[in-house]
Amino acid sequence: MSKKNKDTNKNQGVFLFSKRNYLIMAIGLVFIAIGFILMAGGGSDDPKVFNEEIYNFRRIRLAPTLVLIGFAIEVYAILYKEK
Repeated sequence: MSKKNKDTNKNQGVFLFSKRNYLIMAIGLVFIAIGFILMAGGGSDDPKVFNEEIYNFRRIRLAPTLVLIGFAIEVYAILYKEK
């Protein structure tokens, strides 16, 4: 058996990340999902009527900030290494 086959058999069943990494990733996904949910809505049923609610604080500042925080948490989760 070649050395390459021995190395691939040895690494089978080993996860790339630890349990803590996956937990941090889940938290990041929750932040991203909440951000996109907060961004949704605000439209009008009648296309001739403009709805000012589309420019409120929640859709312009809060939701995109939550999405960016979620992406930062995801990057941290990928780079996190236990000691």
